[in-house]
Amino acid sequence: MTDVLIDRSDAVLTITLNRVEKKNSITVAMYAAMADALSAAATDDALRVVVLQGHESIFSAGNDIGDFLNPPAVTAEPPVYRFLHAISTFPKPLLAAVCGPAVGIGTTLLFHCDLVYAGDNAAFSMPFVNLGLCPEAASSYLAPRLMGYGRAAEALLLGEPFLAEAALEMGFISRIVPPSEAAALAQRQARKLAAKPLPSLIETKRLMKKGQVAIVAERMAEEGASFARLLREPAAQQAFGAFMHKHAVSKT
Repeated sequence: MTDVLIDRSDAVLTITLNRVEKKNSITVAMYAAMADALSAAATDDALRVVVLQGHESIFSAGNDIGDFLNPPAVTAEPPVYRFLHAISTFPKPLLAAVCGPAVGIGTTLLFHCDLVYAGDNAAFSMPFVNLGLCPEAASSYLAPRLMGYGRAAEALLLGEPFLAEAALEMGFISRIVPPSEAAALAQRQARKLAAKPLPSLIETKRLMKKGQVAIVAERMAEEGASFARLLREPAAQQAFGAFMHKHAVSKT
């Protein structure tokens, strides 16, 4: 079974996280597939809109823990960084349909989407500190900017989750619908956008994001360095070790 499904329908590309049995936790291979899809879509004039989605019951549990404890060989640009660069610089409209839990990068990647449609079962969380880590995907910059410092502090320092209603109030998502309707709504909106002039869409998005592109890139680099350092610290190793032990026990 393919963990990332890529579907092209007319001018809309849909990227689906398809690892539901593992709560759509994202592996290195999945990051690579999504990075490749976004990079190709960015330069394909026939594609105008991209939609990211998961399952009605789960968007993503975040990074695959096994990849943290057994990282693959280091490459010039690890797939996760290629994905973060691709999603943060994607020039065309980027939509997401989110249902169920969206944990860690399952939440932070949404800061780079233009429109987010959530099921009423959506629950967002960024528990990096609780795992001995720090934010990623430029969320240390984007979360306070969007949510306000106080709410961002609760989400990032305390690691407290927030539900769809709170996300809608702060402008983090665009609309709440029943989980069975989120993907269809995202597709309808994507097709509305795809019918509009592509140069106008690209220029409008560029103007709205002007001024933050360099900051986001710089913050991602700084977060990445801190994240890698903290990942080697005892707190993170103990947190992930405890998770893997609990997971192993539950399977016996």
